[in-house]
Amino acid sequence: MHETNTFSSERTDEAAFRRQEWCEGGHIFPAHEGVRDYIGGMIDEARDLGGIELVPTLAVSAEPSGIIAADTWERIKLRLLDSLRNAGPLDAICLALHGAGIAETSDDIEGELLHAIRAEFGRDIPIAATLDLHANMTHEMVGHADLLLGVNHYPHSDEYDRGREAIRRLRAMISGTIRPSMHLVKLPMLIPTSTTLFGPAKEVNEACWAWENRPGMLDCTFFHGFPYTDSPEVGASVLAVSDGDDRLAREAAADAADEVWRRRDAFNVKYPSPADGLMAALAADEVPVIINETSDNPGAGAPGDGTFLLREMLAANVPQTCFCHICDPDVVQAAHRAGVGARIEVELGGKTDGLHGSPVSTVALVRMLTDGTFVQTSPMWRGKKIDLGQTARLRIGNVDVIVTSIKSQLLDDELLKLHGIDMLRYKVIGIKSSQHFRGFFQNRVPRIMTVDCPGLSTFDFSGFDYRRIVRPIHPLDRIASTEALIVD
Repeated sequence: MHETNTFSSERTDEAAFRRQEWCEGGHIFPAHEGVRDYIGGMIDEARDLGGIELVPTLAVSAEPSGIIAADTWERIKLRLLDSLRNAGPLDAICLALHGAGIAETSDDIEGELLHAIRAEFGRDIPIAATLDLHANMTHEMVGHADLLLGVNHYPHSDEYDRGREAIRRLRAMISGTIRPSMHLVKLPMLIPTSTTLFGPAKEVNEACWAWENRPGMLDCTFFHGFPYTDSPEVGASVLAVSDGDDRLAREAAADAADEVWRRRDAFNVKYPSPADGLMAALAADEVPVIINETSDNPGAGAPGDGTFLLREMLAANVPQTCFCHICDPDVVQAAHRAGVGARIEVELGGKTDGLHGSPVSTVALVRMLTDGTFVQTSPMWRGKKIDLGQTARLRIGNVDVIVTSIKSQLLDDELLKLHGIDMLRYKVIGIKSSQHFRGFFQNRVPRIMTVDCPGLSTFDFSGFDYRRIVRPIHPLDRIASTEALIVD
């Protein structure tokens, strides 16, 4: 699993995967049992159904970042194929994929992988895979899988449920009780990272679910696509799955795609700058206010060391404000060398590239040092063990700043609590995330303020140097006619 931001300067090599997850064979189960993710759901469903022997092969994932190195991708693909060959006689293959992976040698690693597996095992063995809703869907994926199931929610709180469904559907396919027929419709649209809790994405989901409730339908999923990818396959799509009825699947996919297209302008939301957003947050009567810097979201391949919002918070210097968190291993090392109570002179953040702001020159008081490990409690990935490397809680003026060695977006308050911070005692908490944080914070804080500025995950696509995407595409181009918009 990898969500590739092709505009990122961070090349994704084997070390990047090993930092997050590289599990083989029997090591996979302990890493995912009790976790609310795809594989955790697959494990639980197989055990609850009974009569299923799961054979674990290979599980690798990396934090979203730049293009995957050719040798890294080749090794992962061959390692998985070898592990499948050595797994013994198989009745079915179930995969947890992403759908927006790009390698130096492949614009569609998921399609290439499915093709390779199909070539190895033939057409008689059912192959199912779960996918992220940010998948840039391809006909190659659909052509070599029997069933593809994307999550519906963003935040992805239904990964576990989709994992369970994949196993359940595979069992039904093996017994002959269902025969999935998939139809993909692609749209010339780039969609920002839009939540499904409200707004146009929620409305489209409801239209898809209405189709799912019809007799003969198995699934209808709106894939937002991953827009920070300069690839011919980038864009939104709808995948409809019927039980053996090609016509029904075509009708459902076309209708749901039309629902997406009719709402195309509603996805183009403009958010305030960090300065304006912070001013509004500080003026709010209810506290705490979460300010999420969507343009530097590590969950979309941004570096997580941007300084635009942090600089504004430090300039405001308001008591009971906190920034959680910024990635800067050099500053963390300096804090650990100096120890708690020391004052250190640092250049904080802004070291990965020149897009997300320059480093902040400052003197900081070291308040707390930790090993950066905790267990996720958010609806997404609840139960997962997180390791952000060594961390430090610094005090810069009146502002608490948590610094980590490994980048990530904030999904719950565990990192705050690890550093002795009770979020309910703070006025404003600045974070880096686009939408996943809402799974935990949406109903726990009175107000959320999204801010946007230059960055690898900004909602403003006009600054990206797209060279390989298929034009015209909304919203970069004006598309005057609605005729022939759907690429079938």
